Amino acid sequence: MTTFDQIKKSIKPELNALGKKMEEALDSSNSLMGSVITSCLKTKGKLIRPVIVILAAKLFGEVNDKTISSAAAVELLHNASLIHDDVVDESMIRRGKATVNSRWDNHIAVIVGDFYVSSALKQAISTGDIRIVNSLASLGRLLSLGEIDQIYNAREHLLDEKAYIEVISRKTASLFVSCVEMGAYSVGAPEANLGALRKFAEILGLCFQIKDDIFDYFDDETIGKPTGNDLREGKITLPLLYALSRKDLPENRRMKDLLKKDDLDKEDIDALIGFAKSAGGIEYARKRMAKLAEEANKALDTYPPSDARKDLKEILEFVIEREC
Repeated sequence: MTTFDQIKKSIKPELNALGKKMEEALDSSNSLMGSVITSCLKTKGKLIRPVIVILAAKLFGEVNDKTISSAAAVELLHNASLIHDDVVDESMIRRGKATVNSRWDNHIAVIVGDFYVSSALKQAISTGDIRIVNSLASLGRLLSLGEIDQIYNAREHLLDEKAYIEVISRKTASLFVSCVEMGAYSVGAPEANLGALRKFAEILGLCFQIKDDIFDYFDDETIGKPTGNDLREGKITLPLLYALSRKDLPENRRMKDLLKKDDLDKEDIDALIGFAKSAGGIEYARKRMAKLAEEANKALDTYPPSDARKDLKEILEFVIEREC
């Protein structure tokens, strides 16, 4: 059992309440919608985001129904973004299972994703806290901007680490920031107490995405997506960005020329992955996460010692060390 599994076990009653809340939120009289939703719920992920909502609430007070509704809202919006992403990316597999668009079609997938979005908004509104509603609405906006930034960077061949960090800050880290905001708001935490927690959450999200991007350079069935998938979609991530920044390497120009091609074949992708590895890109990405983690832990240390603070630190470590 991983540390993260142990954390989930310690908040099992809260997660059980979350499961019921999400089932109620997604209830529909339409049999087709019902069958798609049932399929989606069977392939749920690690629930790391709702766990963070719950721990953020525990950092400042006692978990209540507003906390569970906030956790449901974040998870529903997150899943909506995944369903829509799969349509945009034409992905056939997610978490080792067929995507909604591949099992049904794009039309149904977009509608189901919209259903998730509206269900998320209803959960946020049910809390009666405009700060929670605003956090969720702002999150949806940032997720969209992050995706369009990524598409723009790929089309314009922007091979810049700063631009990469800005993209993943919006498309991934924003989710984690919203999680801690909504969890804290749900127990009445004052705005003045949230700055350091937001910083921790943003860094946690950055590390989560960097680790996810590292997975793309290795062949592992447990990850649930093919090696080089990001490159096929035109996404240039940190390991390769670092390799391309090394102008001292003789292969540098040829690799940059490869990335200008409209379609990369398997040989091209293998060459780029091999270049990223041999140039030290994986090691650089891991060192970047370690440095970020130091900043995150310092931010969290501004809060008094508690089980919630300890669990948040352990989640950061889990995110960096996870194997899938």
